[in-house]
Amino acid sequence: MNVSLPDDLKGFVDSQVSQGNYGSTSEYVRELIRRDHGRRQLRAALLEGARSPIRGNADAAYFASLRDHAQTDS
Repeated sequence: MNVSLPDDLKGFVDSQVSQGNYGSTSEYVRELIRRDHGRRQLRAALLEGARSPIRGNADAAYFASLRDHAQTDS
């Protein structure tokens, strides 16, 4: 796969690599794709949750039970 970039974006990517943030331009692009993929998955999960029916109150007792459950699983 080849990607063409305008000079200013190519310069930015090259600076990320030269500063040691990434080993290569390919590594930088892969990281951007992974981040976008993760962001899209998170958005889909949040939208799914927003569409789901409400199953109870999220009051102090609810969060206390979540903490107790999380501590038991640890």
